[in-house]
Amino acid sequence: MKPLIASVSRVLEFLVVLILSAMSLLVFVNVVLRYGFNSSINVTEEVSRYLFVWLAFLGAVLAFNENLHVNVTLLTSKLSAVKQKLLRLITDGAMLFCCYLILVGSWVQFQLNLTNIAPISGLPQGITFLASVIASGLIGILLAVRLVSNFTVLIKGETQ
Repeated sequence: MKPLIASVSRVLEFLVVLILSAMSLLVFVNVVLRYGFNSSINVTEEVSRYLFVWLAFLGAVLAFNENLHVNVTLLTSKLSAVKQKLLRLITDGAMLFCCYLILVGSWVQFQLNLTNIAPISGLPQGITFLASVIASGLIGILLAVRLVSNFTVLIKGETQ
């Protein structure tokens, strides 16, 4: 499972770099056109906004995979190793439930907004909600793998 997660992570890293490059290029070209030639590309603002939403959600998946989100350990550091593992299972379960709620809600919003067309670019506005569907699904998979791993370690009585 770890090689698959590493492969998906590399694909996500490539997509994030591609999105950030495209955003930078679009905005840079538009600034040069606006100030240098007194014209601009109208679609740049909408496409950059869509790309930024995707960048944020894909970056959240990458940060979760590397455990880079904010982690407050004031309480957990004072607990025993077994209680820390139990608390980790509970919090991962709660996060998995939240991922489910985000996935279902975002899927509904994606379907509702798929027919709403952006005025300038002509892209469906549901594309932004698809980013949260994919991100919550990927984070949910990572959480499920982590839950199984932590539960197995807890049952076997191993220390991590």
